This record gives sequence, C-alpha cells and structure tokens, in this order.
Amino acid sequence: MDELRFAQTWNRRLFLQQSGFSLGSMALGSLLGREGFAADPKPPPDAATWGGLAGLPHHPPKAKRVIYLFQSGAPSQLDLFDPKPVISGRRGIELPDSVRMGQRITTMTSGQKNFPVAPSIFSFQKHGQSGMAISELLPHTGGVADQICLIRSMRTEAINHDPAITFAQTGSQIAGRPSMGAWVAYGLGSENQDLPSFVVLLSRGRTDQPLYDRLWGSGFLPTRYQGVKLRGGKSPVLYLDNPPGCSYATRRQMLDDLAALDDLHYQESGDPEILTRVAQYELGYRMQGSVPELTDLSNEPKSVLDLYGPDVNRPGSYAANCLLARRLAERGVRFIQLYHMGWDQHGDLPAQIRLQCRDTDQASAALVKDLKQRGLLDDTLIVWGGEFGRTIYSQGTLSETNYGRDHHPRCYSLWLAGGGIKPGVTLGETDDFSYNIVKDPVDVHDLNATIMRLLGIDHTRLTYKFQGRNFRLTDVHGKIVPQIMA
Repeated sequence: MDELRFAQTWNRRLFLQQSGFSLGSMALGSLLGREGFAADPKPPPDAATWGGLAGLPHHPPKAKRVIYLFQSGAPSQLDLFDPKPVISGRRGIELPDSVRMGQRITTMTSGQKNFPVAPSIFSFQKHGQSGMAISELLPHTGGVADQICLIRSMRTEAINHDPAITFAQTGSQIAGRPSMGAWVAYGLGSENQDLPSFVVLLSRGRTDQPLYDRLWGSGFLPTRYQGVKLRGGKSPVLYLDNPPGCSYATRRQMLDDLAALDDLHYQESGDPEILTRVAQYELGYRMQGSVPELTDLSNEPKSVLDLYGPDVNRPGSYAANCLLARRLAERGVRFIQLYHMGWDQHGDLPAQIRLQCRDTDQASAALVKDLKQRGLLDDTLIVWGGEFGRTIYSQGTLSETNYGRDHHPRCYSLWLAGGGIKPGVTLGETDDFSYNIVKDPVDVHDLNATIMRLLGIDHTRLTYKFQGRNFRLTDVHGKIVPQIMA
C-alpha cells in the first residue's frame, strides 16, 4: 500500500513538472503579465476552499470599504457616551452586590477592600436633531451626531487587553486566526492594483501600550491577505525603496528572473506561499510609485488640513492617519485599520482622557465630514471603538476630581457611520451604573456579522477550510443587527 501511495504521489508530481501547461505556469502566468496582476483578485468559486460559495458578494453591498478607528486600551463609556445622572449624587457608595453579581475582576483591583462608585465629572450635551447625548470631551463628535449610530450595549467575552483586542479583530481570543481585514481582502479583493487591499496605520496616545503585528495578520489564510503597515516618516513601508545604484529597470529584471526561479520551485513543491511571495514582490514594485504619492499631503488644500486639526502635519499622528485613511479610501483600498493606543486609564482618568480626546476627537469627526463632502461616506463604513468598557467603581483612591477605572467587558459603547448605517440612532441601554445591559445587547460577533453584511458578505458563507473544518470570522456565532442598518 505504501508503494502504491508513493507511486501515485510521484506520478502527480511528474505530471506537474513535465506538463508544458502546468498549474504553476498558469498561476504565475496570470501573476506576471506585463500589465501586472490584480493585487487581490476575487477568489475562484472553489467548493473545497469556499464551502460551496459561488462568488462574492452574496448580497448587494451598502459599503465598498471599511475604515476601522480602533481605540486601543478601552475608552470609558461612562465619561464619553453613556451618561448616568441618576448616580451623580452617589459618589463613594459601595457598588451594590445586586449590580456586580459576582463578576470576576482583574488582578489590578482584586486587592481593593471596597469598590466605591465614581460618577463621571464630565457633563453631557444633546446634539443635532437626533438629540444624541455625548460628553463635553467630544465636541467635534457631537457635531456629527446626526451622521453616526451610537451603540451603548456592546459586550465582549474577555477582561484583559490582548485577548479582548484579539477577539474584536479576529473573532477569537486565541491568537492565530485571520483578522477581519484579511477576511475582507480574501473575500472581496482590491479595487486598486497598486496598493494593498488591507492597510494598517498606528498612532500612540499619551500612555504606552503594546500592539502585536498578528492583530492584522492573515492567520491560516494565504499571507498575501495580511495587513500592510504604513509608518510615519520618510519610509512608510520598510525596504520599499531601491538601494543606491539599483535602478527601476534593474529591479524589474531582478523580479522577472526571481519569478522564473519561483515558477520552477512552485512546480516542484506546489506550495501556494510561493505564489504569495511573487505577488508581494510585484505589489511592492508597483507601490514604489503609488505610496510616495499617497503619503504626500502637500497637495491637500489648507481647508482640509485645518479640518483635521493642527496634528495633521505631524507624520504618524492620529490626525495624519485619519487623513491618510480618507486618501486610501478614495484610492480603492478595501480595509483601512487605524489603531490609536493610550486609552488604558486605570488612574488619573480625568486628566488622561482629556488629552486622549484632544488627540482624536477633531480628526475622527473630520473624517466623517471629509468623506461626506466628497460623496464617499455613503459607501464607506466607519467604525469607532475599543475592546471593552470601564468600571463604574474607582480603581485606586477616589476624590471629587480624580479616579481611575478598571476593565469592564459587560458593556461598552461604540459608534459607526456611513456605508449603510442608519444615522442619528442610539441603540441599547445599560443600567443606572453602566454595569449591565438592560436592552438590545450587541456582542462582538454580532457587530462583525453586521459589518460583513454591509459589505455584501454573508458571514456564515465566507469560510476557509483549515485542519479539517471550515472556519469563519464569526466562528459559530453572530447575528445581524438590523436596528442600525439603513
């Protein structure tokens, strides 16, 4: 039996090697045409890979692209989006057991002898025709209240940062799954052959917090679908520039010769990652022309720069990245992921959150306005939010003007705009302590399923077979949230 299996394997390999019209030749031939290949073409309707899928999108899409403004560290919903005037006069009381209901807490507050209630010291105002209540810390976001949909009843599974961020971005607390951007790139491809279909931009707030590249990785999907990180400064992409003495013609000849070698290697091994590597080389070659033009903000009118605020001229800032997100969106990039770190405010929250909002509020609202005035908001979905919420009880010493807040997965707030979202809507309700959801809960899988639906994707059908079973972004969970869809 072993000899028969070896003979069958050898015959297949020999066929691929000796066939003048081999699979490797077909694949590389499509990649290396002189006009260039589609950076992320729509995948073929392969039943083995796609679970019987007969092409994408599954439904008429409301959005063509996503800009995800991820606020890493968990913004306090109590101080930004979920006003609780009922407890304003109950500062310092012990959090009732009937509210906490035995919830586990983090090691950072596990040693506290009591859990005093810390109402927000910030006022809330109602904005727009919708009357959406938003904190004084976010006046610019309040200015676009009638364009956004606010969810006050988000919930998650994890209580610590890394598993919670991983869960929000990949649908699993365990590292190794494809990120949402990779799933979207895999399913829908790109509208621009000269830029990646999935781009990542990072900015840092006033406190440091780690983020890992696997958060925008492709997991078990082909690596060509992982996010490409653009850095601030003169070299947005590492190793993109030609070294001294190497001309574009020399680089072109080198890539052609390398592709020929990879063709031979692919025919011998059949490893699909070889095709991915060639695709990335070719995309990198084209990005040498597209990225410098993309990141050059000198042609933006002063009115646009002023819209995003003074930080827009500082490469790598949140404001500059929001403007780059708009430029990426108008160039057809499918999934644009921003991460802004620094929302982890366990102590001295009032001072820290003021600075954090100063860094992000104007640019976030400017992105909504800028897309709208360019006619791009209708088919661009914006998502703003973090990985979980913060506790009503104070971490550390509580005073009239100072407090900290610990992690809280049971409820948090998040807003969306554009791309098929119903504007001016507030969904969900929490109890008087912003501790438990009492109406319209939305979990992470529900949010992700709805994002996919707005892109025209049935989240139950976009699957990839790995280690014997079909995986998807929402695993075996997720339901659409129709209340937020236009």
